[in-house]
Amino acid sequence: MSTQTKQFNIHEDWTVVILGFIIIGISLFIFLPEVPVFSWSDSTDLKTKVFDFVNLKILLFQFLYLISIGTLGAFLIGKSVKYFLFTFPIVYFLTVIALVIAGNSEIKALNLEAVIFSLIIGLIIGNFFQIPDWFRSALSTEVFVKIGLVLLGTSVIFSDILKAGSLGLFQALIVVLSVWYFAYWLCRKLKVDDELTMMISSAVSICGVSAAIATSGAIKGDSKKLSYVISIVLVTAIPMMIFMPIIAKYFNFPEEVTGAWLGGSIDTSGAVVASGSLVGETALKISTIVKFSQNVLLGLAAFAISVYWTYTHNKSAEAVASKPTLSVIWERFPKFVIGFVLASLLFSFFISSETRDSVKDSLKNLQGIWFALAFTSIGLETNFKDLLANNSRKPLYAFLIAQLFNVIVTLIIAYLLFGK
Repeated sequence: MSTQTKQFNIHEDWTVVILGFIIIGISLFIFLPEVPVFSWSDSTDLKTKVFDFVNLKILLFQFLYLISIGTLGAFLIGKSVKYFLFTFPIVYFLTVIALVIAGNSEIKALNLEAVIFSLIIGLIIGNFFQIPDWFRSALSTEVFVKIGLVLLGTSVIFSDILKAGSLGLFQALIVVLSVWYFAYWLCRKLKVDDELTMMISSAVSICGVSAAIATSGAIKGDSKKLSYVISIVLVTAIPMMIFMPIIAKYFNFPEEVTGAWLGGSIDTSGAVVASGSLVGETALKISTIVKFSQNVLLGLAAFAISVYWTYTHNKSAEAVASKPTLSVIWERFPKFVIGFVLASLLFSFFISSETRDSVKDSLKNLQGIWFALAFTSIGLETNFKDLLANNSRKPLYAFLIAQLFNVIVTLIIAYLLFGK
């Protein structure tokens, strides 16, 4: 079954910018959604705080608020509103379970965030139960992550972006160029085919799923190969997201260095946010800014790759006629970054500190719930068997070795730039 409709269609990234600013506008001018309570230490707490009637009412209102925003998003993007209305309540219910688990005082003491439990719950259901294809395709993982990222912009003051952004962009340039070339060279050595080589090199060096999709589009790649690369990216991001913050804490890396390390080496924006939040507020901000700096290079990379591919792999008249132009850069540019920067500018220069303080907690809660919803969705749509579907293990080996190289190089550069 198709989950797409041709009645209406706006680019996903522009949609999340619109939705993010609708949420910000509602919070500033109409009403502030209350923050539900998830903290508890024993069964009495659970009953009197989390499952209290007043708190359940807040959760119900939050559900109606989020499903309204999500439904508008599904309509604007052109996804099936009917399927979204069916899948979202399930995703929300599973996410609330994760938030309740994470709210336990003993779990909090272990510094385990709700996104990890969202992911685990999603993975268990996604891998041990048969989920219909239409259900998986109706999940709005990227939309949820990107709305959360636009809202994250409200908590990042612009002076921080200028301070870390220039360093982040410098780091991104070094990492992207060195890691991309290493991955490309390695894939060649292992005799991985050309399409997979380009997708793997871009995914491991730039920004994971988005880079793989952009590269596949630039070279008109095989969708099965793209699916394979995306599966590798999603599955390897999980242990990196969990263990890199643990390694950083064990070796007492400064938060700025840890943030730059996470942002520069973990391949998905959502996983960067989750791992950054495990370390602390500073690490979260730096990791997000560094990741955005790499995202900015995606349009340029896609343009360069499409030019290279056109001239080296396709000599047909059609290919020559459709040589990439500068518009490809804008087409490939991740537009949600604009939403993040605009939200940051708004809260840095146009909103008073009193107003900022009054809406801070509510917006932070909404940002967190969108991320948690995204990770429940990632778990539901990630199937470990996908990694074993390809007969050759060489692309997997190439990705893992290149990723290890990426982790080491990025840590060195992060220390040089951010280790003050």
